[in-house]
Amino acid sequence: MPRRKANALTRIGNFLALILVLGAIGSGALVYLRWKYREARYNQLIQEIATQTGADPFLVKAVIRRESKFNPLAYGTRGEIGLMQVTEAAGWDWAGATKRRDFGRDALWDPQVNIEAGTWYLTRALGRWPDKEPAERIPFALAEYNAGYGNVLRWLPRGHDTTAAEFIESITYPTVREYVSDVMENYEIYQALGQL
Repeated sequence: MPRRKANALTRIGNFLALILVLGAIGSGALVYLRWKYREARYNQLIQEIATQTGADPFLVKAVIRRESKFNPLAYGTRGEIGLMQVTEAAGWDWAGATKRRDFGRDALWDPQVNIEAGTWYLTRALGRWPDKEPAERIPFALAEYNAGYGNVLRWLPRGHDTTAAEFIESITYPTVREYVSDVMENYEIYQALGQL
Protein backbone atom coordinates (compact mmCIF):
# COMPACT_ATOMS: atom_id res chain seq x y z
CA MET A 1 0.00 0.00 0.00
CA PRO A 2 1.41 3.39 -0.88
CA ARG A 3 2.59 5.50 2.02
CA ARG A 4 0.22 8.36 1.23
CA LYS A 5 -2.80 6.02 1.37
CA ALA A 6 -1.62 4.48 4.65
CA ASN A 7 -1.25 7.94 6.23
CA ALA A 8 -4.77 8.89 5.07
CA LEU A 9 -6.21 5.71 6.60
CA THR A 10 -4.33 6.35 9.85
CA ARG A 11 -5.72 9.89 10.01
CA ILE A 12 -9.25 8.63 9.36
CA GLY A 13 -8.81 5.95 12.04
CA ASN A 14 -7.51 8.49 14.55
CA PHE A 15 -10.38 10.85 13.73
CA LEU A 16 -12.95 8.08 14.23
CA ALA A 17 -11.32 7.06 17.52
CA LEU A 18 -11.44 10.69 18.70
CA ILE A 19 -15.13 10.92 17.80
CA LEU A 20 -15.85 7.72 19.71
CA VAL A 21 -13.99 8.94 22.80
CA LEU A 22 -15.73 12.33 22.72
CA GLY A 23 -19.08 10.60 22.23
CA ALA A 24 -18.44 8.35 25.24
CA ILE A 25 -17.45 11.33 27.40
CA GLY A 26 -20.51 13.27 26.23
CA SER A 27 -22.80 10.32 26.93
CA GLY A 28 -21.29 9.87 30.39
CA ALA A 29 -21.75 13.57 31.16
CA LEU A 30 -25.35 13.43 29.94
CA VAL A 31 -26.13 10.41 32.14
CA TYR A 32 -24.52 12.12 35.14
CA LEU A 33 -26.43 15.38 34.62
CA ARG A 34 -29.70 13.50 34.13
CA TRP A 35 -29.09 11.60 37.39
CA LYS A 36 -28.26 14.79 39.30
CA TYR A 37 -31.42 16.45 38.01
CA ARG A 38 -33.52 13.38 38.78
CA GLU A 39 -32.12 13.19 42.31
CA ALA A 40 -32.56 16.89 43.03
CA ARG A 41 -35.95 17.57 41.48
CA TYR A 42 -37.92 16.43 44.57
CA ASN A 43 -35.76 18.23 47.14
CA GLN A 44 -38.22 21.06 47.75
CA LEU A 45 -41.15 18.67 48.10
CA ILE A 46 -39.18 16.44 50.48
CA GLN A 47 -38.20 19.47 52.57
CA GLU A 48 -41.78 20.79 52.76
CA ILE A 49 -43.29 17.44 53.74
CA ALA A 50 -40.51 16.65 56.22
CA THR A 51 -40.97 20.05 57.86
CA GLN A 52 -44.74 19.51 58.16
CA THR A 53 -44.35 16.05 59.70
CA GLY A 54 -41.22 16.63 61.78
CA ALA A 55 -39.32 14.00 59.77
CA ASP A 56 -35.65 14.16 58.90
CA PRO A 57 -35.51 15.19 55.22
CA PHE A 58 -32.14 13.43 54.76
CA LEU A 59 -33.68 10.15 55.92
CA VAL A 60 -36.70 10.58 53.65
CA LYS A 61 -34.42 11.24 50.68
CA ALA A 62 -32.25 8.23 51.54
CA VAL A 63 -35.36 6.02 51.58
CA ILE A 64 -36.48 7.39 48.21
CA ARG A 65 -33.03 6.77 46.74
CA ARG A 66 -33.13 3.13 47.82
CA GLU A 67 -36.78 2.49 47.05
CA SER A 68 -37.12 3.98 43.57
CA LYS A 69 -33.88 5.71 42.57
CA PHE A 70 -36.07 8.86 42.30
CA ASN A 71 -38.32 7.32 39.65
CA PRO A 72 -41.93 8.41 40.36
CA LEU A 73 -43.21 5.64 38.07
CA ALA A 74 -41.45 2.80 39.89
CA TYR A 75 -43.68 -0.20 40.49
CA GLY A 76 -42.57 -2.96 42.86
CA THR A 77 -43.05 -6.70 42.54
CA ARG A 78 -45.62 -6.67 45.35
CA GLY A 79 -47.56 -3.66 44.10
CA GLU A 80 -45.46 -0.94 45.77
CA ILE A 81 -45.97 2.37 44.01
CA GLY A 82 -43.92 5.47 43.26
CA LEU A 83 -41.00 7.27 44.84
CA MET A 84 -41.27 5.73 48.31
CA GLN A 85 -42.74 2.43 47.07
CA VAL A 86 -45.87 2.76 49.19
CA THR A 87 -48.29 -0.16 49.17
CA GLU A 88 -51.99 0.42 48.76
CA ALA A 89 -52.61 -0.86 52.31
CA ALA A 90 -50.07 1.59 53.76
CA GLY A 91 -51.69 4.34 51.68
CA TRP A 92 -55.08 3.55 53.19
CA ASP A 93 -53.54 3.56 56.70
CA TRP A 94 -52.11 7.01 55.99
CA ALA A 95 -55.36 8.29 54.50
CA GLY A 96 -57.30 7.08 57.54
CA ALA A 97 -54.84 8.55 60.02
CA THR A 98 -54.76 11.92 58.24
CA LYS A 99 -58.50 11.90 57.42
CA ARG A 100 -57.90 12.10 53.66
CA ARG A 101 -61.23 11.36 52.00
CA ASP A 102 -59.97 11.76 48.44
CA PHE A 103 -57.50 8.87 48.61
CA GLY A 104 -57.46 6.02 46.13
CA ARG A 105 -54.70 3.67 45.03
CA ASP A 106 -53.91 5.74 41.92
CA ALA A 107 -53.22 8.79 44.11
CA LEU A 108 -49.94 7.11 45.09
CA TRP A 109 -48.59 7.89 41.61
CA ASP A 110 -48.62 11.58 42.56
CA PRO A 111 -45.15 12.36 44.00
CA GLN A 112 -46.56 14.62 46.71
CA VAL A 113 -49.11 12.07 47.92
CA ASN A 114 -46.52 9.31 47.73
CA ILE A 115 -43.96 11.23 49.77
CA GLU A 116 -46.62 12.29 52.29
CA ALA A 117 -47.80 8.70 52.77
CA GLY A 118 -44.29 7.23 52.86
CA THR A 119 -43.04 9.88 55.27
CA TRP A 120 -46.04 9.31 57.54
CA TYR A 121 -45.34 5.58 57.58
CA LEU A 122 -41.63 6.13 58.26
CA THR A 123 -42.38 8.64 61.04
CA ARG A 124 -44.84 6.22 62.63
CA ALA A 125 -42.18 3.49 62.57
CA LEU A 126 -39.64 5.83 64.22
CA GLY A 127 -42.22 6.73 66.88
CA ARG A 128 -42.49 3.12 68.04
CA TRP A 129 -39.12 3.46 69.81
CA PRO A 130 -39.46 6.46 72.16
CA ASP A 131 -37.09 4.92 74.71
CA LYS A 132 -34.16 5.01 72.24
CA GLU A 133 -32.01 7.90 71.08
CA PRO A 134 -33.12 9.32 67.70
CA ALA A 135 -30.18 7.78 65.79
CA GLU A 136 -30.78 4.39 67.46
CA ARG A 137 -34.39 4.32 66.20
CA ILE A 138 -33.47 4.43 62.52
CA PRO A 139 -32.53 0.76 61.89
CA PHE A 140 -35.73 -0.44 63.59
CA ALA A 141 -37.87 1.97 61.56
CA LEU A 142 -36.17 1.12 58.28
CA ALA A 143 -36.62 -2.60 58.85
CA GLU A 144 -40.30 -1.98 59.57
CA TYR A 145 -40.61 0.17 56.45
CA ASN A 146 -39.14 -2.65 54.38
CA ALA A 147 -40.41 -5.82 56.06
CA GLY A 148 -43.22 -4.86 58.45
CA TYR A 149 -43.55 -4.43 62.19
CA GLY A 150 -44.23 -8.11 62.83
CA ASN A 151 -40.83 -9.06 61.45
CA VAL A 152 -39.13 -6.35 63.50
CA LEU A 153 -40.62 -7.86 66.65
CA ARG A 154 -39.17 -11.26 65.68
CA TRP A 155 -35.68 -9.74 65.37
CA LEU A 156 -35.44 -8.40 68.94
CA PRO A 157 -33.23 -10.88 70.83
CA ARG A 158 -33.52 -8.83 74.05
CA GLY A 159 -36.93 -7.29 73.45
CA HIS A 160 -37.02 -3.50 73.55
CA ASP A 161 -33.60 -3.50 75.25
CA THR A 162 -32.01 -4.65 71.97
CA THR A 163 -29.49 -2.13 70.68
CA ALA A 164 -29.47 -1.00 67.05
CA ALA A 165 -26.25 -2.95 66.36
CA GLU A 166 -27.70 -6.12 67.91
CA PHE A 167 -30.88 -5.64 65.95
CA ILE A 168 -29.12 -5.31 62.59
CA GLU A 169 -27.18 -8.50 63.32
CA SER A 170 -30.38 -10.36 64.24
CA ILE A 171 -32.23 -9.56 61.00
CA THR A 172 -32.70 -12.97 59.39
CA TYR A 173 -33.56 -11.70 55.90
CA PRO A 174 -30.33 -10.71 54.11
CA THR A 175 -32.22 -8.40 51.76
CA VAL A 176 -33.69 -6.47 54.70
CA ARG A 177 -30.29 -6.22 56.41
CA GLU A 178 -28.82 -4.92 53.13
CA TYR A 179 -31.72 -2.48 52.76
CA VAL A 180 -31.21 -1.06 56.26
CA SER A 181 -27.45 -0.72 55.74
CA ASP A 182 -27.84 0.88 52.32
CA VAL A 183 -30.40 3.46 53.45
CA MET A 184 -28.32 4.31 56.52
CA GLU A 185 -25.22 4.76 54.37
CA ASN A 186 -27.05 7.14 52.01
CA TYR A 187 -28.55 8.95 55.00
CA GLU A 188 -25.08 9.56 56.41
CA ILE A 189 -23.87 10.83 53.02
CA TYR A 190 -26.75 13.32 52.78
CA GLN A 191 -26.13 14.43 56.37
CA ALA A 192 -22.43 14.94 55.68
CA LEU A 193 -23.24 17.05 52.60
CA GLY A 194 -25.57 19.12 54.78
CA GLN A 195 -28.05 19.68 51.97
CA LEU A 196 -30.60 17.67 50.05
